Order: sequence, then C-alpha cells, then structure tokens
Amino acid sequence: MEFNKFKEYKTISEISGPLMLVEKVSGVTYGELVEITLASGELRRGQVLEIDGDRAMVQLFESTIGVGTQGSKAKFLGKGIEFGLSEEIMGRVFDGFGRPIDDGPDILPEITMDVNGMPINPTAREHPEDFIQTGLSCIDALYTLVRGQKLPIFSGSGFPHMQIAAQITRQAQVVGEGEQFVVIFAALGITFEEADYFISNLRQTGALERSVLFVNLANDPVIERIATPRFALTAAEYLAFHKGMQVLVILADLTNYCEALREVSAARKEVPGRRGYPGYMYTDLSTIYERAGKIKGKKGSITQIPVLTLPSDDITHPIPDLTGYITEGQIVLSRPLHREGVYPPADILPSLSRLMQKGIGKGKTREDHADVANQLYAAYARGRQAKELALILGEDALTDSDKKFYDFVDNMERRFIQQGENENRSIEHTLDLGWELLAALPESELKRVRPAFVEKYLRPFQAKLQKAD
Repeated sequence: MEFNKFKEYKTISEISGPLMLVEKVSGVTYGELVEITLASGELRRGQVLEIDGDRAMVQLFESTIGVGTQGSKAKFLGKGIEFGLSEEIMGRVFDGFGRPIDDGPDILPEITMDVNGMPINPTAREHPEDFIQTGLSCIDALYTLVRGQKLPIFSGSGFPHMQIAAQITRQAQVVGEGEQFVVIFAALGITFEEADYFISNLRQTGALERSVLFVNLANDPVIERIATPRFALTAAEYLAFHKGMQVLVILADLTNYCEALREVSAARKEVPGRRGYPGYMYTDLSTIYERAGKIKGKKGSITQIPVLTLPSDDITHPIPDLTGYITEGQIVLSRPLHREGVYPPADILPSLSRLMQKGIGKGKTREDHADVANQLYAAYARGRQAKELALILGEDALTDSDKKFYDFVDNMERRFIQQGENENRSIEHTLDLGWELLAALPESELKRVRPAFVEKYLRPFQAKLQKAD
C-alpha cells in the first residue's frame, strides 16, 4: 500500500501571495507539512491551511517567487511541523523555524515534538500561586507576577519595553528557592537593533547560557512570524514539563504577529473582522497564551510575558482587547510618564494582576503586602484626581488633605515607580518604601490598612519623618 506522504501532485492550480491551491488530492489533513519542488529543483516548505473536498490550500513558509502552476510539484509528508529537542538548545539562537543561526552545530534531538502543542486538560492544571520577585517595585507590590501566569506588557511606539523585559529576565526569581529562570525569547518582527539589544544584554550578564532565542526580524518572512511563537513555546514545554525547569517566555512583539495573521487572512480572501483582523484572531491568540501554566505532578512551569505595542496607544484596539480576555492582567506603560523620564513608565491605574492575591501574604511575600498595595493604589488614584482638579480650578482650590495627595503622586512616581535599569529591589525594600511614602499622608486617611500594621510598620517611618521636620 502506498502511503499518502509519498504522493506527489502536479495539480497546483492557483498561487496568491503566500498561498497555493493544490487540486485532486486525497487523504490530506489540516496542518500537514508540504514539500514543494520547483521546476529548477529547488525545495520549499509549506503547511496545509484548509481542506475543501479534494482541494488543499497550502501556506508557503518561504517566498512564492519562482513557484509556477506548471513544472512545480507538491508532496504531502503526512505529519505536522515538528521540532527536534534536547538540552543542547540552551544558549543557542534559532530562526523562526527552529533552525540554528548562531554558527553552532545542529541539535541532536532527544525527542521530537509537534510545534502546535497538546491541549492541557483543565483538571490537570495547578493554580499559579508562587510569587516571582522581578526586582521592579511597581510590579512586585501592585501587580504581582506569579509562577505560571501570563502577564502582558501593553506598550507603545518608542517605549522601553525591551529594557523592562530584559531587566525582568535578569532579575526574576522565586523567593526562597533562589532558582533562576530559564529564559526563552521569541522576537516577532522586531528590528535588528531591538533583537541585538536583548541578545547583547543576556550575553553581558551571563544569562545567555540559560536562554534560548528565536529570532524573526522585520524583514523575515511573514509566515515564519506565525510559526515563531509556536517553536518557542514547544521548547518551553520541553524544558518545563520534560526537564522540570522554571521557564520564563518573552514574546515580543505580538502586534507584529497579529499583523502577519491579517496579511495571510487577506491573501485567503476571508471576510475581515474588526479593523481587518481575522475573526478567528481570539482563538489563535489563545493557542499561544494558554500554553503557559503549571501541571499537577510536574516540577516545571511556564510563565509568559508577551509584549504588545498598542497602535496609536489605543488600549481598545482589537489586539490588546482580545489579549485582555485571555491573560491574567496587564502592565500598561504610560506616555506622559515616559516623557517625564520615569523608568519603568508603568501606569498604575489601568494595570493589574488577576492572580496577585494568590501569590502574596504571609509566607510568600509579607503579611502587610495586600494592605500596602491597596492603600498605595487608593492614595495614587486620589492624588491623580487632585491633580485634575488643580488643572481646572488651580492649586489654591485644593484642601490641605488634597495637597498632600497631590504631592504623593509625584513622590510615588519619582521614588517608588522610578528605578534604575540595573536596580534590583527586594520585596521587603519595596514594601518598606511604600510605608515610607504613606507616612507623609494624614493617618486618618489611611483607611485600607489594618491598625495592627499601622503600629508595626508605619510608626517607625512617621517618627523618622517628624524627626526630619
């Protein structure tokens, strides 16, 4: 019996953009790998994107230049895209299709895995609850990251999101265990300068040895961009669930990935959804984001920090909007703070971590963490209101209490949010800094902290403040 994977078809009838239509096929399945032989003998690869009776829509990974309906042959290989993996991938740099581009040897695979992954049974998932200390006060205190979480950074054009991602990469650790994360960085359509910054940063700090990099630059094929996060997450699943490692996955920039989806969708002549993006973009993004997490009985975990550049700083744009439905919170960067030179320019009010409460408190961070976070957030929100009121009515219209909250915003932005790119703050330092800022406010206004914590943590800073006065 002749297996389908050995059949070659000369029935290529149509080529449009990165897509090719092959007719009179049989036994072909969705996602199957295709090898296209050109009239010149050159080989190119593709994947089955759609089946309609005896017709198969094939998406080419490389350019369609030179591919003709006459003389070109399509061979269906009977399997999906697979990635050969072993621990040798550590410290290596690959292209978007998992091919080494660092002049190193080919990987001798210990195991071969399908890049689309396997769905995780929801009952097998373990709820994330281990606090990850990033060393950045605004994240650790106010929108805490926990192991196994997916927490995106909503950025904008010109923002230092790569610096923030690199700093988290260098500093992230689970307190108490002291175990550093293995970092998998997937570059999706970013510039050479951005990719080079990240790679150089890892190399200088010695973190490259515990990293795996997948690089798809802005001038690389669009189809490769769609495959890149899947290769990166397959490597993450191997290291986390087969080798028991704690893996941190940085995906930058998911906006470029979604633009690639839109381009392919347009080539397929599909009915567009919001702003021209395909209607299945939500489902497609979920196949990426939902590969983060922890599995019962497995030591390893996958924590995701996707980076999204918001078009025109619009948080209601379909990409961040759909991302917000799937992920467990977001870190939103602020243009006004960035203009003022605050790093990281994190906007406190729209940022949140939905799993924060699971990862903080006694035995994880500190008993007063939740109270400090709630009070800092409330005081900052009130201070922002006071600033808006001052813009309309003038500062003279503010009460003495409002003026203290007005000053609190500046203090918090300059002392709590602002920190150096190489400054690594412990959670104790961060919480103490929070109490120090709160000590400048009237005690009667601190309604979100328990009296016991006021006595234990606030009093020393109040006494220090009175002594300074």
